[in-house]
Amino acid sequence: MMDRRQVLQLGTALAGAALLPRWARATGDTGTLQPGEFPPGFLWGAATAAYQVEGAYREDGKGESNWDRFVLAPGKIKNGDTGNVACDSYHRYKDDIALLRAMNLKSYRFSIAWTRIQADGTGPANTRGLGYYDRLTDALLEAGIRPLPTLYHWDLPQDLEDRGGWPNRDTAARFADYATIMGRALGDRIGHWSLFNEPKAFTQLSYWQGVFAPGRKDALAFLKSTHTVNLAHGLGYRALKAANARLKVGSVYDVSPHIPATDSPADRAAAEQMAKLSNLWFIVPALTGKYPDGVLPALEQEALLGWRAGDEQVMRADLDFVGLNYYSQTRVAASAQNSGVPGLDVTVDWAAGPDEKTDFGWDIYPQGFYDILKDMQRVTGSRPIEITENGAAYNNKPDAEGHIHDPKRIAYLRAHLLALSRAINDGVPVRGYHCWSLMDNFEWAQGYTQRFGLTYVDFDHQQRRTMKDSAYWYAKVAAANRVV
Repeated sequence: MMDRRQVLQLGTALAGAALLPRWARATGDTGTLQPGEFPPGFLWGAATAAYQVEGAYREDGKGESNWDRFVLAPGKIKNGDTGNVACDSYHRYKDDIALLRAMNLKSYRFSIAWTRIQADGTGPANTRGLGYYDRLTDALLEAGIRPLPTLYHWDLPQDLEDRGGWPNRDTAARFADYATIMGRALGDRIGHWSLFNEPKAFTQLSYWQGVFAPGRKDALAFLKSTHTVNLAHGLGYRALKAANARLKVGSVYDVSPHIPATDSPADRAAAEQMAKLSNLWFIVPALTGKYPDGVLPALEQEALLGWRAGDEQVMRADLDFVGLNYYSQTRVAASAQNSGVPGLDVTVDWAAGPDEKTDFGWDIYPQGFYDILKDMQRVTGSRPIEITENGAAYNNKPDAEGHIHDPKRIAYLRAHLLALSRAINDGVPVRGYHCWSLMDNFEWAQGYTQRFGLTYVDFDHQQRRTMKDSAYWYAKVAAANRVV
């Protein structure tokens, strides 16, 4: 058992780029890999998110988040489920780390609940909330696992939502304050940080489509929220660097090939336009200070976003690495229905193709994984890429002996890892892969009806954890550093 001094020394050693294999720190040149092989030192991991697994929603000074409020609204969440207890990881994080070790994993992507650190999104840090992440960090390091925290995975302090949420540009400044606290508190041991998880998803679903917290359906609020998040990218990046110049800072983007529903010119144009909004709207401003052309009417863009002079500099964040989440392709059609966003009248669907589906109804399209990695490489250049989420919902239950057989998940993961290996061999500088998810959890508006986990969680019996067949298979992949 390490003492505190030894943990601090290990954290300092792992905080820099020395943790990563040399090929991942340079150009991405891996030599020639055999199909299904991965470069030496490749980082195998799994991912979770705070609201989805932690529970303990009112313990140790935690404030109310937008999701704590949203789940109470009738009809918003299947079966009226909440994240109040979830997987109880706040108390059972050592069990989670034991699962990571059993799967031979060396990286754990988790998120920090802003409301544990600042109950209302402002002011000094809550030491009890920080204490949880302090303990989690030390336990991961002692287990030889890299902590990879995400600062924001969709749970905004409700007080900030009441002040306007992400459409209010002051939220970007509050995010930077929060980033400063975390960089100072844990930057001595955690070297790699992600700013946001899937800004496209939470801005669209929260403020435009209204199916995620806070449930607003206001296209103009959605557009302003995207600009505030982009400002927060730049401010948060610089806040972490100011707290500790050695930190490596990235962000996580959900990406997908956008396929025209038909070969008509209208559908092709709609697919191109939506691809820019979905795949590029957040990463291009971070890297260039500019928005991609061809999404909003040029003469209206600044007014629609609430642009101010100098914002091009505020948005800039020279990311040290890029996290990419991939699940499926997206089919896009032009639509006569007014979306509320000027010039953007389209429909999108993750389940419209002829491909096999997951239990969630999403298309299974491994070729799209390869395609989008090559597409994004043209934007991100030689920056290291980490696959921060990839996985599938299959709702298999334990058999009479308590085993969980999930062959379709294994097939899904195998096909996508083969596509990833091919992309790396073709020069895409991917240095790590995190399966979504380490365990079954609260799946947002779907409640507990969709199971993405490598580990089965029995929510009726004290969140008891049981590794599925896919977990044992994934453990072999991580040990062998190749698809088995």
